[in-house]
Amino acid sequence: MADNHSVKKDAIKKSHLEAEGSRPSALSAQPSLSGPSAVCPGSIRFVLVRTSHPGNIGAAARAIRTMGFSRLVLVQPQHFPHPEATALAAGADDVLGRAIVVPDLVSAIADCELVLGCTARRRGVALEELSPRGAASRALAAPAAAEVAIVFGNERTGLENDELMRCHAAVHIPSDPTFSSLNLAQAVQVLAYELRLASLDRSGEPGEVLPKADPPATAEQLEYFFAHLAQTLDDIDFHKGRSPRTILQRLRRLFLRNDLDQREVRILRGIFDDAQRVARLARNSARPSD
Repeated sequence: MADNHSVKKDAIKKSHLEAEGSRPSALSAQPSLSGPSAVCPGSIRFVLVRTSHPGNIGAAARAIRTMGFSRLVLVQPQHFPHPEATALAAGADDVLGRAIVVPDLVSAIADCELVLGCTARRRGVALEELSPRGAASRALAAPAAAEVAIVFGNERTGLENDELMRCHAAVHIPSDPTFSSLNLAQAVQVLAYELRLASLDRSGEPGEVLPKADPPATAEQLEYFFAHLAQTLDDIDFHKGRSPRTILQRLRRLFLRNDLDQREVRILRGIFDDAQRVARLARNSARPSD
């Protein structure tokens, strides 16, 4: 089994040219099932991770369809397709028919510029926390062509920490702390409703928001960026023997908060390259000559 050092090395070997743009994907934005009159953005996908009960998949499909959404991505569902999913979809068969099944969360969000992870409780992951309304506002503030993922974990365990680490922010539904249990489809409904409400509010706003000159970095590009950052900190002996976990989490939060675009990622990785080059020169000059 490869150690973390090897994994980081392999990730950094990926060409920096990957920051030039996302690769084509079957997950890319599709026309909304609601047609041209739909008010909800077609670039928003709902991602269900490791769903145990097929009925929850169907109920989630119904929940997003009633709010004008159509894009459902399933990560390692235990049972799908399944008659119970079809029954609980209650007519949202079009959403189930177009649902995409992928083997892992990385595949589900690789081309996304914004990833929001829904979690029922605070975790040991340093992430910005948003309410459903704040999450909807953040999602709709993304550039028009940006891919956005709303991610939900397994019914029993929710999102694991390593899955949350791949999200740009965490979303917490402020339920009654004395009875906070929400069904998966109910949580999906809350987020879909807030997104539709925010979209309806924005549809009457005058003017047009001009996109940034450079497209936002995708989740995949950011993961290579963070791997490169971690390797660079090791190469310059930044941690001085201390555990890098806390500082890497804080740096991840800092960079995610600033919505890096692809040009900014290339510039920063160029700085990392130079820092690594100087560190190699320093190590070589310190070696005793024969």
